[in-house]
Amino acid sequence: MILCITPNPAIDRTLILPRLTLGNVHRAQKVIVAAGGKGLNVARTIRILGGEPLCMGFAGGHSGGLLADLAQNEGLSSSWTWTNSETRSCTILIAQDSDATLINEMGMPVLASDWKRLRQDVHRQLTSAELVCISGSLPPDSSSRDLQDLLDMLIDSGKQVWVDTSGPALNTALAHRGICIKVNGTELGEILGLEVKDLGSARRALNMLNDHALTAAVITLGAMGALLMTKEGRWHALGPHVDVISTVGSGDSFLGGLVQALDAGKAWPDALREAVAAGTANALSAGAGQFGLEMFQRIRKQIDIQSW
Repeated sequence: MILCITPNPAIDRTLILPRLTLGNVHRAQKVIVAAGGKGLNVARTIRILGGEPLCMGFAGGHSGGLLADLAQNEGLSSSWTWTNSETRSCTILIAQDSDATLINEMGMPVLASDWKRLRQDVHRQLTSAELVCISGSLPPDSSSRDLQDLLDMLIDSGKQVWVDTSGPALNTALAHRGICIKVNGTELGEILGLEVKDLGSARRALNMLNDHALTAAVITLGAMGALLMTKEGRWHALGPHVDVISTVGSGDSFLGGLVQALDAGKAWPDALREAVAAGTANALSAGAGQFGLEMFQRIRKQIDIQSW
């Protein structure tokens, strides 16, 4: 089992539009309502690829109940830490003539006591899990100590821990020896004070992480593929060119493909291949983590892996 922790989940409302023009009235052609948040998309991908995810994180209020119901109806196993704060909603606008537009609410604050209960809930599940993912933003007013205490517990448990976040939360994760991080170029560049715009700058950014004693670090670079750095080696994976429908959730699907492959015992370069295939397949669908297994398998055959 793989634990997929989303500290700041949401109800995602995806609206499919023929076009999007600011200031105009629009009528959606299709509406998709789903349990949202980066960790939920990771879990969907793991499930598509045959794995067993467990969704965890904070949930509260009427929207929190809806979040739990939507996840259950979708067949996603979950164990939520309930709070008095209402779960947020996010809106995704997908027009035929452009990539998706996201409107993300901040979410409601949670208490230090809520974080303590989350740690306790996660600890109870650790005996059944081999890998743990922590994905996305933190609820407002959460402190670096809240995340630090959770990461300390996970690292001490001996599990492989992957973190996909940004800003101060990413800085907190980088301070932990043995952690694994998955970021995009913008997220890592902001932390390091470096513009990551191509393969050369991405390699320089990864090299700057050598002193952090990470188990693994991945940078996703969109159409330029992804770079993986571990103690065992370094690889670049490049997928085929595709006509993108929406990139929303592609980074999450990438992480889901990666950890599912690692959980299945695959080597680093093979896991990177699965990750790029999952992220690319996701870009061909309107819903995050909603791609078909056949599409994933077809793309996987087209992934080129090179050492660097």
